[in-house]
Amino acid sequence: MRNHLKELRADRGWSQAELADRLDVTRQTVIALEKGKYDPSLPLAFRISRVFGLPIEKLFVPDEQ
Repeated sequence: MRNHLKELRADRGWSQAELADRLDVTRQTVIALEKGKYDPSLPLAFRISRVFGLPIEKLFVPDEQ
């Protein structure tokens, strides 16, 4: 699954640590999410959606197979 978290975070001027604090996760989790090495749980996906004020489908794009 691909996502736009890094770009959205940068657009807002937030560091990875700031986003981690807003999401109540570790900075390592944010790094893994941004690199596409970790797909968020549904509750985390909803928190990310709320933090950015965007629907989940605007944040995450399934990989085409």
